[in-house]
Amino acid sequence: MVAAVAKKRGPRERPWCDLVAIGASAGGLPALVDVLSSINSDFPAVVIVQHLDPRHKSQMAALLARKTRKPVKEAEDGESLVRSTIYIGPPDEHLLVSQGRIQLAHSRLIRFSRPSIDIMFGSVAATYGARAIGVILSGSNRDGADGIAAIKRAGGITIAQDPATAEYRIMPQAAIDTGCVDITAPLNKIGKTLTQLFAKGKPKHG
Repeated sequence: MVAAVAKKRGPRERPWCDLVAIGASAGGLPALVDVLSSINSDFPAVVIVQHLDPRHKSQMAALLARKTRKPVKEAEDGESLVRSTIYIGPPDEHLLVSQGRIQLAHSRLIRFSRPSIDIMFGSVAATYGARAIGVILSGSNRDGADGIAAIKRAGGITIAQDPATAEYRIMPQAAIDTGCVDITAPLNKIGKTLTQLFAKGKPKHG
C-alpha cells in the first residue's frame, strides 16, 4: 500500500495593501462608523486622524468599537501596527507611521490643526508608498489635500467621499480638486469599495 503524500502548500501570498489611512473632520464620526462597519473582518491595519477638541479626553475609539464591532484603540506612541486593527489618533497629537510603528508628536499646528491629516498622509506615503490606501471623508477645511497628493505620487490608491454625500463637503472636494483622487464614491459605497480592493488586488491606475 502506497502512503498518500501530502501536498505541500506554498507560502501564503502577501496582501498588496499594508495600511489604510483615513482622514476626517467635521461630520466625520458618522462617516467613519459607516465606512468601518462596511469593511470585512480581514483587513489591513487602519490609522485614522479625526480632528478632535484638544481640551477633552477622546471617547472615539470606544465609541467606534461599539458601533463597528471591530478592534479599535487609541494610538500609542511606539506601538506596532497590527493587521485588522483600527488606530485612532489622540487629541492634540500628530500621528505618523514609520517602519510598522506609530509615532506621536506634539509639534506645531498645521492648518490650525493638531493632529494633521496632511502629516499622517505624508508619513504613510513615505513609509508604505504603493502599498497604502488614503481616504478623505467629511470635513470643513482643506486638511488632507496635500497628503492625498503625496500618497498618489508614491503609487498608493486614493479615495474621496463624494462631496454630495458629505455633511461638510469642503475637505473631500479639496482633495478631488488636486486631481490626485483615484476613486470618488458616495459614503455608503466606500467600505464596500475598500473590501473589494483588499480582495481583488491593486487596480492599475495612472
